[in-house]
Amino acid sequence: MKAVVLEKKGVINVRQVPDVESPGPGELRIAPHTVGICGSDLHYYTHGRVGKYVVESPMILGHEASGTVLEVGPGVTGFKVGDRVALEPGIPDMYSRAAKLGLYNIDPSVRFFATPPVDGCLSEEVIHPAAFTYKLPDNMSFGEGALLEPLSVGMWAATKAAIKPGDIGVVTGAGTVGLMTAASALAGGCSKVLISDTSKEKLDIARTIDGVVPVDITKEDLIARVNEETDGWGADRVFEASGNLKSYDNLWKLGAPGNTTVIIGIPPSGDVPMDITEVQARETRIENVFRYANVYQKAIDLVSSGKIKIGSFISKVFDMDDAKQAFDRVAEAHPEDVKIQIEVD
Repeated sequence: MKAVVLEKKGVINVRQVPDVESPGPGELRIAPHTVGICGSDLHYYTHGRVGKYVVESPMILGHEASGTVLEVGPGVTGFKVGDRVALEPGIPDMYSRAAKLGLYNIDPSVRFFATPPVDGCLSEEVIHPAAFTYKLPDNMSFGEGALLEPLSVGMWAATKAAIKPGDIGVVTGAGTVGLMTAASALAGGCSKVLISDTSKEKLDIARTIDGVVPVDITKEDLIARVNEETDGWGADRVFEASGNLKSYDNLWKLGAPGNTTVIIGIPPSGDVPMDITEVQARETRIENVFRYANVYQKAIDLVSSGKIKIGSFISKVFDMDDAKQAFDRVAEAHPEDVKIQIEVD
């Protein structure tokens, strides 16, 4: 079968790889249709590593996927050949302590698509557990199905924030995850969400989400705007989604007394500034996000119902044979792009 293979840092080939075997008990054989390019995929391509995960041998890329069931393994119920599905890419050890506690996303032994040494799903076929595969409703496209992965990050952030009806939120960073977080926070009960960025193009996209207040921090002060929108009280829920160290300069001053601040973006280093007096004076509750757990079906239901609209976030779609051009496009960081996807089929 054909796959998109990262041979080493900076080298991508679309070539033949060994075929997958038949699915075992509890598994499905799936033909990926659409696969999104994530920031982690890009970092493996441009840097050969993400944190402690290093590409030491050729690896198939991709973890944001939707596709079609080709074969149903023994003991699997609820699926049939031809079903359109989305794939949750992280597979934990279901017998681990983390999984039993419902924290399977932070299971140290989790196997995640396109995280060395695990191959990804930018290939013509994959084997995937039925327990982490979800049927797509008829009113959802394959492209939207592939976007469920970053949407689930935003959903998990909103869940960790414990939003209450009418809360006011603020998101720093209007990239894919920032936009998904803003949409999720609104669906979770926020009355409005401010979102900041330096990119006019990204903020124009954010403006299309009903309930979002875009803030161009090259032209106005974010703290002042938050105070204006909250009568000086501050935001009830704060989300850091940029991964930019500069976001921390004022992050702890954005929240209201008793706020919850959720860290989503992964900074380039582990050292970030924290004004502990601001955190203490507000009794800020700090939450962290690493992937997600138990939100995929909820994400599907929200998109299917129309409560969250994500189709417009698909900026450009490439054919599988043009995968290198797709990755180069993401590396060029076009400000008008939100999500670049590749169609395998």
